[in-house]
Amino acid sequence: MGGMESLRGHLLVASPALIEPNFRRTVVLVGEHNEEGAVGVVLNRATDARVEEAVPPLAQLAEEGDRLYVGGPVQPDSAVVIAEFDSPDAAEILVFDSIGFLIGDVDAESAGGVRRARVFAGYAGWGPGQLEAELALSSWIVERAVLEDVFTAAPDRLWNAVLLRKGGRYRLYAFMPPDPSAN
Repeated sequence: MGGMESLRGHLLVASPALIEPNFRRTVVLVGEHNEEGAVGVVLNRATDARVEEAVPPLAQLAEEGDRLYVGGPVQPDSAVVIAEFDSPDAAEILVFDSIGFLIGDVDAESAGGVRRARVFAGYAGWGPGQLEAELALSSWIVERAVLEDVFTAAPDRLWNAVLLRKGGRYRLYAFMPPDPSAN
């Protein structure tokens, strides 16, 4: 990949300086990253909508009462599923360990061996070199993803939790008020 290290399976944690509304205080799981660009899903933007109401065909993949998440600004009308698979081969895009993405017209019937899943509306996308440029501007803090991040029970606390886990100076960010200028 021309010396570029793929960030697939990593989290992009929005730095406090990144105030673009779509990505402010987000935690993005990178599903694919190569010279053609990157795609990922925002993990910590839960909606009030339930999966069974919003995307009935995918209800059987999710737990009853699971909320729909906003995965990002690209194709907000399409569903992206992040799942933990019994067999990693079942994933269309394997991200890390047994975690993978199902995209497009996901058929809940054929999605065999899904242990648990989370459903997202839309995704985040970067063109060639775009993510590298944002990283160079320190817009994102990179951290390896773990299973608990993907299926967090407290999405509104995930941003803080990952920064605390990363430690060092990042711990300080976790305690910053949402609007630094409001101090």
